[in-house]
Formats: sequence, C-alpha cells, structure tokens
Amino acid sequence: MIVSDVLSSPLLLLLLPIVAFLYASVGHGGASGYLALMSLFALPITFIKPTALILNILVSGISFYFYYREKNFTWKLFYPFAITSIPFSFLGGFLTVDTKLYKITLGTLLIFAVFRLLGLFGKEKIKLKEINIPMALLIGAIIGFLSGLIGIGGGIVLSPVLLLLGWANIKQTAAVSALFIFVNSISGIFGFISKGGELPSSSTALIGIVFIGGFLGAYYGSKKFNTLVLRNILALVLIIAIIKLYTI
Repeated sequence: MIVSDVLSSPLLLLLLPIVAFLYASVGHGGASGYLALMSLFALPITFIKPTALILNILVSGISFYFYYREKNFTWKLFYPFAITSIPFSFLGGFLTVDTKLYKITLGTLLIFAVFRLLGLFGKEKIKLKEINIPMALLIGAIIGFLSGLIGIGGGIVLSPVLLLLGWANIKQTAAVSALFIFVNSISGIFGFISKGGELPSSSTALIGIVFIGGFLGAYYGSKKFNTLVLRNILALVLIIAIIKLYTI
C-alpha cells in the first residue's frame, strides 16, 4: 500500500492525536504509540522510525513545557540519565537493525508502554530515595541506545524505573521523562541522518493533528486530568500491535 494512501486513512488520523493526547498527559512523546499504529497500518520501517522520532520531539517538548511550568522538573533527576543516553541514542540511530529483530525489540518495549498505561508502575513510593548516580548513568546508556535504535524517546522505560526505584514521584517522573524523550529523540534523528537516512516529507502532514493532541494532553495532564478509560483503550491497541509484531 502506498504511504500517502495510508496517511489519508480517517482511522489513522483519528487515532494519532488521541495517542499524542494520552502520552503527553503522562509526560511522554508518544513514539511507542505512533510506532504501534503505523505498524498496524503496515507502513514501511524506513518511514516509521524517523516519523516517530519527529512526532516524539514535538509532543515531548510541549509536554515538558507544561510540566516545567507547574514546577515539577528536577534537574538532578535528569542529568545523570542524559549524560549517557544522548551519545548512545545517537549511536542507536546510526545503526540499521534487521526487520525481524526490529519488530521483536519494538514489541518488547511496547510491553513497558502497556504496563505504564495500565498503571502497573504508577504507584508512588511513600518516601523518595536519593538517586544512585552510577546506576543512573548505566540505565541512561541502555535506554538511550534502544531509543535511537528503535525510534523512541525512552520514556516508556525511564518512567517505571524512576517510580520503581523510588527516585521520583509521578509528576516529577512525567517532567523528567518529557525532557529525556525530547533530547534523545533529537539525538536519534541526528544519528539517523548522519548515516544517510532521509526524513520522509510526507510525515509533515501528521504534525498538525499530533500537535493538537499533544498540546491538550500536556495541559490537562499537568492539571491532574483523569484519562483512565482512554488509556485502557490505548493499552488494548498496543496489545494488538504487540501480537502483530511477534507473529508477522
């Protein structure tokens, strides 16, 4: 199927801003959701990866702005991860992965997204702990590499890590994840371009509708808006995408 025909699909154009809305509400850029949807619509990987990163940069930037404005960002929670994730994200973006391996890796990472949307990582620790710098550096490198390789920002992995280790509350996690996704997506794009990859011009048609969804999601998410029902629906969509990635 021709890419332009897929991009004119009413269902895809309806689901993309919903994905942006939901992910932005929790401080994410939505790449895992975009990747899942584009995979469901059988778009080529050469289009999927750079497009997901472009949309990720847009929405995560918007999300960070709103969470930062609400004074939820903590620099000391961000920089240890960013120091190692940025160069490793560039490296991941530079590499080309086998189609089958790409689908398996993406499907595995989407499981984290489903768990996050269903709130399985959403409980805050009663008492927060000081961040372990060496561990954060290692985690940042691993997440950064996978981010650039697959075309995500890494927030779906970083968020549960911050919450499970008790290093941040939910609002802090959203703010840190948003900026983390933003810088890693930019790094991944540079890595992709530096190896000769081209940004698909047809992806610009998606920017407007995704911007609207991301703007509204970030605004309401930073104001404690409840999107539980829609998150459960999106989780179901991701589960379908995971099954498809593992079986095709």
